[in-house]
Amino acid sequence: MSPTTSTATRRPLLLAAFATLVFVFIYLPIVMLVLYSFNRDGVGGFPPRHLTIDWYRQLWADSAIWDSVVNSLIVAAGAVVLSLTLGLLAALALDRADFPGKSLFRRLVLLPLILPGIITGLSMLMFAVFAGFQRSLTLVFFGHGTALISVATTELFAGLQKTDRRQEEASLDLGATPWPTFLSVTLPNLKLSLIAADLFIFPLSMAEIAVTFFLIGSENTLPLEIWGRLRRGITPEINAVSTLILVVSIILITVWYHLRTRAERH
Repeated sequence: MSPTTSTATRRPLLLAAFATLVFVFIYLPIVMLVLYSFNRDGVGGFPPRHLTIDWYRQLWADSAIWDSVVNSLIVAAGAVVLSLTLGLLAALALDRADFPGKSLFRRLVLLPLILPGIITGLSMLMFAVFAGFQRSLTLVFFGHGTALISVATTELFAGLQKTDRRQEEASLDLGATPWPTFLSVTLPNLKLSLIAADLFIFPLSMAEIAVTFFLIGSENTLPLEIWGRLRRGITPEINAVSTLILVVSIILITVWYHLRTRAERH
């Protein structure tokens, strides 16, 4: 075997080994989190020796955790609706309209993607104080919805770029007005983009801490509830709720992959 061939053979092996180490570094902590959610002796000592589901029973009876979960779900669902609505309008303006300052408008819409969460949260708090709004779950909903418009706009604008405009033109040529054409042609063609944006926005809202911290009132969302408890130490109950969140995330990814695969086949 020549030196050149030997070097070419070793290179893929080294890359595979490095990739394996990266994946172990990323996913081993997640595996540990799941294992310790079933550990009777709590967090500490490896491997867990006494497996139990008592922490899940304790989690089920923890009303504070479930109240925060309900609050997070309400805020995330509202944020999805608000950001998708405004993001769709912004995407349509960027794709279908020409107006002065369009380039600046595009940059302003995408600005929240690169702004640190603490800046976004603090600026929204200052605006709320100026407008006379009280810190509350409703204010968190508006904060998340407006902060995540850029995510919706990016995904929906990409979807509009891929749509076949000839279908809309055919609908208009057959006598349909713009609004029915939008509902019956444009919106169905954006189904996958809407679902993708939803699957981005919903978990981002569920996990948002910085904006929530500045805008929340007396109630708590799940990330703030977990953060408050972590100050007293990591407990297997927190591992249990994190494991449930992981399971839900995997289910959402699986659903999205199934829908995307089915759409590509058709």
